[in-house]
Amino acid sequence: MLVLNGPNLGRLGSREPEKYGTTTFAELVGVCEKTGAELGFEVEVRQTDDEAELVGWLHEAADGSTPVVLNPAAFTHYSYALRDAIAQRTAPLIEIHLTNPATREEFRHTSVVAGVATGTIAGFGLDSYRLALRALTSLES
Repeated sequence: MLVLNGPNLGRLGSREPEKYGTTTFAELVGVCEKTGAELGFEVEVRQTDDEAELVGWLHEAADGSTPVVLNPAAFTHYSYALRDAIAQRTAPLIEIHLTNPATREEFRHTSVVAGVATGTIAGFGLDSYRLALRALTSLES
């Protein structure tokens, strides 16, 4: 399974800790890998600030029928390229967010990717990742 992360998530721990907490991206990777191992599968975690790279990873997942947990970050609200790449998926894809976009600035209330994702989990911090990985496990069985 892939856990894909969009822009600025590599700065977790130092980026707005009052919103995103003090957990670093390296710690997030560890949580995802540990959760995957507990659930009996391998997890590969990636992060990019580049929209084109993220689209390429989604194409790779579609070509390999690989389930995905995706935190599209800011791309959530405007990236139709990302939406179109997700629409090509051949396995479940869960959109996640550390915070709840619906409780934040108005521009964050719209997700252009939610309509082509299997589901969305938001507002649970790192547990959003854990919940999504568990959900993928149940969808795969």
